[in-house]
Amino acid sequence: MSSTPVALSELIAALGGDLLGGSDIRISRIAPLDEADGDCISFLANPRYQSQLGTTRAACVIVSPAHAEVAAARAATIVTPDPYLYFARLTQWWARRTRPAPSVGVHPSAIVSPLARLGQGVEIGPLAVIEDGAVIGDRARIGAHCVVERGAQVGEDTRLASRVVLGYGCRIGARGLVHSGVVIGADGFGLAPSKSGYVKIEQLGNVTIGDDVEIGANTCIDRGALADTVIEDGVKLDNLIQIAHNVHIGRNTAMAGCAAVAGSTRIGANCTIGGAANIIGHLTLVDGVHISAATTITRSITEPGVYSGPHPFEDNASWQKNAATLRQLHTLRERIRALEKK
Repeated sequence: MSSTPVALSELIAALGGDLLGGSDIRISRIAPLDEADGDCISFLANPRYQSQLGTTRAACVIVSPAHAEVAAARAATIVTPDPYLYFARLTQWWARRTRPAPSVGVHPSAIVSPLARLGQGVEIGPLAVIEDGAVIGDRARIGAHCVVERGAQVGEDTRLASRVVLGYGCRIGARGLVHSGVVIGADGFGLAPSKSGYVKIEQLGNVTIGDDVEIGANTCIDRGALADTVIEDGVKLDNLIQIAHNVHIGRNTAMAGCAAVAGSTRIGANCTIGGAANIIGHLTLVDGVHISAATTITRSITEPGVYSGPHPFEDNASWQKNAATLRQLHTLRERIRALEKK
């Protein structure tokens, strides 16, 4: 993550924060505390790494007010109420300075239908395909080998990385980021059993995705059977996630890798779903629900909170108590046997 060195005074002017000392120090990289050297800026967000403040070689450290005195005793320090949020904004600012500007225009090898509509400042990469009636918003970037099928829409400033498929009639809003291998708008798993085998139920809905959504690599979002599958504004999906037909995910919900949501489930706003968690179909999760990793959700959740457990799941506090008891089962069994013999 190297770049042309930048003075801390310039960084403070862009991002704010209280700088203690060293406004003329120049930074070339962002690095973790234990890997930083004299041209790096680092941060402390997790108290478990506080001991590294005394040993880091970073030229500047971003800390909370609670750690300001210790940090300032060794080097330049930026004090901010939320160091992790400051770090996130620093990475965005750094990326804008260091990443190459997009190559505006249509690559000669791309296939763009004359019936498609392209906004201003659009980039269409090599071997991409833009079909009839597709709409590409201003400054959108369509990577190599992408396919935007007929009637699909990409919002302004949204980027599709290489090898993304946006199915016919599906829509993604502004400022989205879709990583490689994502398929949006494949058929949902709709089948009617018969004596002679399964009969396919044609999936007639689309996928509607809001603004500021990020979708991780190789994630699949199925189109709805009749109504649309809906992903609201600000949702963040990790890699290798399966979202089935007619799922509705509320705004600012985040899901970690390998999670799966079965059909017609409705997940509220501001929820978090841990990695490899599974949510069966036709359930409702209210706003503010947090599902631990590898938990299987088999019934609707009507109260906000943290829920854990492969089977059956329950509120996190109860699960921890039961898990602790489970570890003692063998000892309890032996004690009961001894009592019975007496």
